[in-house]
Amino acid sequence: MRTKVAIIGAGPAGLLLGQLLHADGIDNIILERQTPDYVLGRIRAGLLEEGTVALLDKLGAGARAHQEGLVHNGIELAFGGARHRIDMKAATGKTVMIYGQTEVTLDLMNARRAAGLTTVYEASGVKPHDFDTDHPSVSYDKDGVSHEIECDFIAGCDGFHGVSRASVKPSAIETFERVYPFGWLGILSETPPVSHELIYSNHARGFALCTMRSTHRSRYYVQCPLDDHIDQWPDERFWDELKRRVDQEAADHLVTGPSIEKSIAPLRSFVAEPMRFGRMFLAGDAAHIVPPTGAKGLNLAASDVYYLSGALREYYEEKSSTGIDGYSQKALARVWKAVRFSWWMTSILHRFPDTEGFGAKIQLAELDYLVSSKAAATSLSENYVGLPY
Repeated sequence: MRTKVAIIGAGPAGLLLGQLLHADGIDNIILERQTPDYVLGRIRAGLLEEGTVALLDKLGAGARAHQEGLVHNGIELAFGGARHRIDMKAATGKTVMIYGQTEVTLDLMNARRAAGLTTVYEASGVKPHDFDTDHPSVSYDKDGVSHEIECDFIAGCDGFHGVSRASVKPSAIETFERVYPFGWLGILSETPPVSHELIYSNHARGFALCTMRSTHRSRYYVQCPLDDHIDQWPDERFWDELKRRVDQEAADHLVTGPSIEKSIAPLRSFVAEPMRFGRMFLAGDAAHIVPPTGAKGLNLAASDVYYLSGALREYYEEKSSTGIDGYSQKALARVWKAVRFSWWMTSILHRFPDTEGFGAKIQLAELDYLVSSKAAATSLSENYVGLPY
């Protein structure tokens, strides 16, 4: 087979890139090692910046998000037994939308199917070749038959554990990483959210987050040790612990119920530099990971593929390589700002091994400053709603 851009990975990054390229008349094929149902079964983030929503709208894939998504004007910070609201819309003029990553993926899958574009699911042994030459290709196996796709460019959108970054020579790539000494225990329940906006809670027992997927489905998290197992956390224990970590009003109004999904996720900050290797580009989780505290993972993937699709459009329409030459630098500039913000949010809200005495007082002083300073609240808001592309 032959195509202009071979995309590895059919998550949001790969699907969004595929649609953006299609809109510009650039042929592309997506390879995915899992089944569509498996891809849709992954429970992931659920907060979209306005820029991400605008990209979905541009592609004609945003209608359901506007119908079912929940637009939020602010967030609440809970500490010292009380809640304090940050009005992000007043500070920036922008909002965020609660709409699950699974739903975004489904909308993009449907848009790709409607356009008659090729996605090869259950493609095993996917491997990029010769991306340091002018004739890259991608090989894979499907139903016991070997295949090869000749292409102009390869887009590695296959996540943190994918083959794309792993195919780069170690000498050609530099990675930066911080692994946090705790995880997030999260549950999903068919219960109404305790608040119409997110509550981020700093508590002596550990961090807690109250969020939602819809008006009838809630998502809650508590900080837990990395070596905990979900078997140690029956629903009753989770709800009791959550109530201890939120303010009294939230605890009194919390509607509990059986969990329909429960998992423990480790937290890390990770960046790979550069994001271009000859004719292969990395985008999304293949290039960077952020802790979910700042709600940046999916949105960074969106900005990556926005930059990348624009660079490829410039290459094909204007016969210019300026965009692809500058892709890595442009994407990483925004990535590192989001990594900084996510690290900072994590650092002021969680209990670290040294968060006793002085460390705890510094956290509370930082939070008190945030809710009492217009400048500080504006800074948080600008980063939370998403920095401009």
